Amino acid sequence: MVNDKTKSKKIGIIGSGVMGEAFTAGLLKSGFCAAGDLTVSDESAARLEHMRKKHGVKATGDNNEVAESSEILLLAVKPDAISELLKEIAPNIREHMIVISIAAGVKLASLTWYAKAKVVRAMPNICTQAGEGMTALSHTPNLSEDDLAMVQKFFESTGKTIWVDESKMDAVTAISGSGPAYIYLVMEAMTQGGVEAGLPLAQAKELVRQTFRGASALLELGGTPAELREKITSPNGTTAAALHRLESHGVRGAFLDAISAAVQRSRDLG
Repeated sequence: MVNDKTKSKKIGIIGSGVMGEAFTAGLLKSGFCAAGDLTVSDESAARLEHMRKKHGVKATGDNNEVAESSEILLLAVKPDAISELLKEIAPNIREHMIVISIAAGVKLASLTWYAKAKVVRAMPNICTQAGEGMTALSHTPNLSEDDLAMVQKFFESTGKTIWVDESKMDAVTAISGSGPAYIYLVMEAMTQGGVEAGLPLAQAKELVRQTFRGASALLELGGTPAELREKITSPNGTTAAALHRLESHGVRGAFLDAISAAVQRSRDLG
């Protein structure tokens, strides 16, 4: 739980899509703020009604109303919408506010061009919906130690956080921001392989899901991925045969190329 001073902060979230709603739910569940202190906006009347009914928060179609009433403002919109949004709400951004953007690739310099405030660039991932997100954070120099602690608690409501130099943000985007999609692709392929080997689809899905849960949990007990892989791989065994085939298809190189492509795309967006 956070202290009473933090709880009194007025929170605004512009954009109530997947990420906006994930942070709404996390902030309320963690006790970071009360529903009455959180206001969201969205272009969709249906989304606004959903947010009112499910989370009990204030909801409006007016982005400036949210900005004007907020001390911490989360911009949960796509990169191609961020500039127009900042132009729209610029008159209601004050120097003492903390403005947080989760738009991939959009740099602090671009954000501060419009937002003359305390600005944080964040790169969360979709796992925030399950309370197991990974968010990397960078900030402008004008945030105090108390501000930084508050921002960290804000994002810890949906998972774990790290502070990084902004120059590392494109790499973060490629690893943890896009990373869940890589994992899901591997899970799809493993499920398909199970079905083709004769398993019913439901059983293949269950086996794959639990294998990923267990593999992640095992890492928490210690050891590196390489060390754990070696423990599983017996000489001339089934795992060795599978890994040999994966390496012969260039899977490791394909992942390196994919991450490089994501890093470049993140740079392009900025």
